[in-house]
Amino acid sequence: MVLEAVPAGYLVDAQWLTSHDVAYETFRDYVKRGWLERVSRGVFRRPPPNASKSALIDWKTCMLSMQHIMRYDIHIGGTTALAQQGYEHYLRLGSSAPIWVYGDAIPNWLGKLPLDAPILTRSKSLFADPSLGLARGNLNAENTLPWDWKLTMSAPERAILEAMEELPGHESFHNIDKVFESLTTLRPKTLTALLHSCKKIKVKRLFFVFADRHGHPWRKRLDPAEFNLGSGDRALVKGGRIHPRYRIMVPEDFVRVGSVDGA
Repeated sequence: MVLEAVPAGYLVDAQWLTSHDVAYETFRDYVKRGWLERVSRGVFRRPPPNASKSALIDWKTCMLSMQHIMRYDIHIGGTTALAQQGYEHYLRLGSSAPIWVYGDAIPNWLGKLPLDAPILTRSKSLFADPSLGLARGNLNAENTLPWDWKLTMSAPERAILEAMEELPGHESFHNIDKVFESLTTLRPKTLTALLHSCKKIKVKRLFFVFADRHGHPWRKRLDPAEFNLGSGDRALVKGGRIHPRYRIMVPEDFVRVGSVDGA
């Protein structure tokens, strides 16, 4: 039976079901029999044991379902990936932190599911090579058990660049600064490849602003002159100041405290 591939509590959508030769009429029969429960239009869950049907769906279970069962080409990135790898310093008070999901073919139903955290989606357009810097989960779901499944997410080197793309509208300089402070073991070769592949001048300039500010040992392995940082001043923060070296407007204390050469 097709549903044997779907563990209790995990999700599938109509596209996955039909691709496995399950007709639309059969969906309704599965729901009537209690083999599936409809959680949103075109999305179904194998009923979890001893769980209320009105309970919120765990966002990790949703992501694992999309990656391991439905095989959507998505990954967790930005501050979500950093938090999952132990780099989160400040928890958002009063509400769940948003989950940053990256992909070029994310189904519309994702934003309509009753998840336990809000979802923010982005394309993979930040990098010329969209596969760089991803820590891929063990996506051979047929030969592994659900508790062994791992999320495909951005490695810290990629995740911090994704997070910087959201400055200042969706992430704060203060939060990113505290996270960056703990990024002492980034890999220079991986950073070099990602910075060469990065399409956003803003992101590359901001990266070096933070890198010079914190002066981690790996910073000495990166030469800003090797990367295309564009030309001219870039406005970013209202009421800020232009960084003297990287010519991008940042909060005033980033200019006053930041070092000149990062050495």
